[in-house]
Amino acid sequence: MARATTTSDAFNAVAEPRRRQILDALASGERSVGELVEALQVAQPVVSKHLKVLRDVDLVAVRESGRRRLYRLNGAPLKTIHDWVRSYEQSWSEAFDRMDIVLGELRSQEDQ
Repeated sequence: MARATTTSDAFNAVAEPRRRQILDALASGERSVGELVEALQVAQPVVSKHLKVLRDVDLVAVRESGRRRLYRLNGAPLKTIHDWVRSYEQSWSEAFDRMDIVLGELRSQEDQ
């Protein structure tokens, strides 16, 4: 039985740390596979495999320049992830505010 794909959307694609490293490397501009291999210090087949996944979910675009293929970040699909994470921002802010209060109280007790 064939294994179901786990990379059908941006969420699943960025769940893999190596793919996040590739996206980070592409955030500064276009790079070839060779440049990504050098930057990440991993084998070319590994980088190519992850680039395919990122292309399949449209997180990465590719263009040919002579014999080279240059990859670039396509940030639009990341907006879905950003919007989802942003929905938790208020919860985090409230938790940090409560933590600041507790830390302030602890410092006051320490000073006394």
